[in-house]
Amino acid sequence: MLTFDHVSKRYPDAGDALQNVSFYLAPGEMAFLTGHSGAGKSTLLKLIAMMEKCSRGHIILAGKNLNRVSERQIPYIRRQLGLIFQDYKLLLDRTVFDNVALPLVVSGYHHHEIGRRVRAALDKVGLLGQEKKYPLALSGGEQQRVGIARAVVNKPRLILADEPTGNLDPELSEEVMHLFEQFQQVGVTVLIASHDIDLISRMNYRVLKLDHGQLVQEG
Repeated sequence: MLTFDHVSKRYPDAGDALQNVSFYLAPGEMAFLTGHSGAGKSTLLKLIAMMEKCSRGHIILAGKNLNRVSERQIPYIRRQLGLIFQDYKLLLDRTVFDNVALPLVVSGYHHHEIGRRVRAALDKVGLLGQEKKYPLALSGGEQQRVGIARAVVNKPRLILADEPTGNLDPELSEEVMHLFEQFQQVGVTVLIASHDIDLISRMNYRVLKLDHGQLVQEG
């Protein structure tokens, strides 16, 4: 599903954020990306999401070499991705329904299909019946669930989560991780960047550890 082949990312003013990183994620695999603050976790996710381009090496996503993707192709490739962030990135002036529906509206789906998919996504994260509420009326855990529903409403092949439990207490963090497991169990590939070593150690999944931009552990 995802291959990093000797990937490096250099910023002109800050030096190497990633150095010679290679790994492979199989379809339907779930893995954690960990490391100290500034190790390169967010940079690695941005390269997959095509927010940045690598300086050297190759990134292959579902058979596509991201180095060779044109600007016009990027939106179509991104539809295969579900992106989840620590700070939720919800639109506070839109309802839960509208937040989750946004990727489908952008993709041009018919409103009947949008309604069906949004309700199915909210059902998966335990928020069916909350679609008319606004984000600020929800708890932090519920807001993150809205973010997850938005990420999966397009039925992505790969979920990328950047510190998705960073603002949650331990109990809610475990609940969110179990949600990711449910998506992995139906064949979605999941890559989660997290510094929560205790939580990661309790879950039996592969760990990719970065240290100053280098992959120092894979197992």
